[in-house]
Amino acid sequence: MYLVLLGPPGAGKGTQAKRLAERLALPHISTGDILRQNVKAGTDLGKQAKGIMDQGLLVGDDLVAKMLDERFNNLDIKKGFILDGYPRTLSQAKTLDEILSNKKLAVDLVVYLNASDAVIVKRLTGRLVCSKCGANFHVTNMPPKAKGICDSCQASLYQRSDDNEVTVRKRLEVYKNEVASLIEYYTKSKKLYSLNADLDPGIVLEQVIELSAKV
Repeated sequence: MYLVLLGPPGAGKGTQAKRLAERLALPHISTGDILRQNVKAGTDLGKQAKGIMDQGLLVGDDLVAKMLDERFNNLDIKKGFILDGYPRTLSQAKTLDEILSNKKLAVDLVVYLNASDAVIVKRLTGRLVCSKCGANFHVTNMPPKAKGICDSCQASLYQRSDDNEVTVRKRLEVYKNEVASLIEYYTKSKKLYSLNADLDPGIVLEQVIELSAKV
């Protein structure tokens, strides 16, 4: 089962991906994690990415695609994966299809977590991030066991400067403009299913698992 999770920031992609990976016994693949792992390991691609990031620039699609290509060579994806955070654009979707096709693989299911703006604003403005491992928490929905401390590595938590209502709403506008062609692309391939991500995460999880069983 090669499954892609799409959705706006705050829709719960990361949370669902981790839970799905456990339930379906498949690797959770996040482009953000891959990027950090390459930089930390000092790979050739990681060094290139670090040089770009040190300049305050975004890592380009070509470099991210190369990292994904290498990641897909690992044997743990033989039975499938849960891909979270990629693709974000039509161009990236086509690149993903090409990478997988070269390995005689293909995306089986694309789940769009469709959350309302009001719910997203509430989620993101209460989000807390670990300063060391990047784990996410929420002041009300998923608070840490100890206030201000990460459950996993005990580092301090902080709120991102862009997790304020004005910035979040702007990010949503940008996302909606970018995702329209992406949704159309996967709809035409008859692989896209949209779920109401305003619902309790446990309910959404079961709905995704039910969809995956039908593929």
